[in-house]
Amino acid sequence: MDDIDRNLINTLQNGLPICESPYRQIAVALNITETELLVRLKNLLAEGVLTRFGPLYNAEQMGGALSLAAVKAPAERFEDLAQIINAFPEVAHNYARNHALNMWFVLATETPEQQQHVINAIEMQTGLTVYNLPKIKEYFVNLKLEA
Repeated sequence: MDDIDRNLINTLQNGLPICESPYRQIAVALNITETELLVRLKNLLAEGVLTRFGPLYNAEQMGGALSLAAVKAPAERFEDLAQIINAFPEVAHNYARNHALNMWFVLATETPEQQQHVINAIEMQTGLTVYNLPKIKEYFVNLKLEA
């Protein structure tokens, strides 16, 4: 990742401008072309530097629910269990952790009631207990990469 990529990521974290050509406006600020910006963004996604690029919604303010959940996934079943859990459209992210609860994932549901239904379904399909860890307080961590 070069300085332009770092600056691109830092700039995009502040949101897209509301205008007719937001990518062009950002590209001008970074002294690159809109085409180069789009190619760089696609490459960052393809290389896994960025795992997602899109809007971030506050599920609770829209009537939904968001929660962190975890399971104790046996090492020999880890990949299969990850595929089962990731197949649920309500699973937004999935992380391996060096902990007794070694697979953590984010659940985002349209309603709070739906959250328990998804947890029950995951438990039935995996045979594992899902530990639901709803947030008590929200923190925003703003990652900035040094150029």
